[in-house]
Amino acid sequence: MCTVDGLGNTVSFLLSGGRVHDSKMAIPVLETINIAGSHVIADRAYGTQKILTYIEKQKTNYVIQPKKNVNSPWNVDLLLYKEYHLVEYFFRKSKQFRHIATRYDKLAVSFLSFIYIAAITILLK
Repeated sequence: MCTVDGLGNTVSFLLSGGRVHDSKMAIPVLETINIAGSHVIADRAYGTQKILTYIEKQKTNYVIQPKKNVNSPWNVDLLLYKEYHLVEYFFRKSKQFRHIATRYDKLAVSFLSFIYIAAITILLK
């Protein structure tokens, strides 16, 4: 899981197991950066009450569309939500590195190291 800033530059990474849902890692990733006074933009999977409560406690706004099964959906700024593509662009760029796309490494440390190398290369371009 990764976070990006408003320009699409990576801010932090957190590697989890293959069977762990990304929403379980959202709060640990958000704890690594200062999100106060910003907007947290994410897809529907991150619209759990636990994540939304954490974001509100940090005195920041969330731009997360509610899941289809939510009883009381909230309003979402769709113009701001369009900036979500910056996260997807990073993943698309990182998949150009064959080593990351095919996940050759058996150790998480080695795989994460290559992700850092790819992120640095993407930033330098």
